[in-house]
Amino acid sequence: MTEDRPIEDVWSDLRRTTQARIGLGRAGNSLPSQRVLEFQAAHAAARDAVHDPLDVEAFVDSLTDLDIGDAVHVRSRAETRSEYLRRPDLGRLPDDLSQVPTTEADIGIVLADGLSPRALVDHGHGMLAALIAEFDGTYRIAPPVVATQSRVALGDHIGEALGVLTLIVVIGERPGLSVADSLGIYITHRPEPGRTDADRNCISNIHPPDGLGYEAAAHITAGLVSGARRLGKSGVALKDTSRAAVEAAETLTVEG
Repeated sequence: MTEDRPIEDVWSDLRRTTQARIGLGRAGNSLPSQRVLEFQAAHAAARDAVHDPLDVEAFVDSLTDLDIGDAVHVRSRAETRSEYLRRPDLGRLPDDLSQVPTTEADIGIVLADGLSPRALVDHGHGMLAALIAEFDGTYRIAPPVVATQSRVALGDHIGEALGVLTLIVVIGERPGLSVADSLGIYITHRPEPGRTDADRNCISNIHPPDGLGYEAAAHITAGLVSGARRLGKSGVALKDTSRAAVEAAETLTVEG
């Protein structure tokens, strides 16, 4: 008589290294109940991340310790979350820019809710702090702007109003079934209305500890900002060489 033994989960070690949904198994013609429940929970988290509004007052208050000036709030022309989701064009246009100061700063930073306000709440402060530390006084940074019901292109209007040479938009990315709180960074040199995605550089998947960390993202951003200022443009003509430089330095250290 054969002894019954539990079936070994050959996917368990690999599953710990990724947030992808792998090795789900089967229960008859369907998935095991545990995997179905995990999927439903992930789907609910993604929906909540999209629809839950940003508490602007609390978020602005959380930025005061960074000491780069008082944050201002800008809204897009999308009046509700539903309209924002149905009308991406309205999310690219400002409702009112009268609160945005004209500055003599080199860099403007927009903190936008995007498609995941939760990502901004979870990681916005840490990401902004890492950017400030990475720049370390190299550039003059304008007071931060918090943008709601915002698409990336809303930053072009804000950057022009600020009068900055380079704009950094830190925005909540579209949630997925693995990650609901991921940030993206978009860098635009000489921001102005009419810029396209070809004029920007993007760093995505920022959500430590499982995604890109704040310090690493800030380092890449600083490299792209520096490159854009030398080249006079951002976008497809500008390549990220920061990681290659780090790898080269590590190789020299090993060989030395």
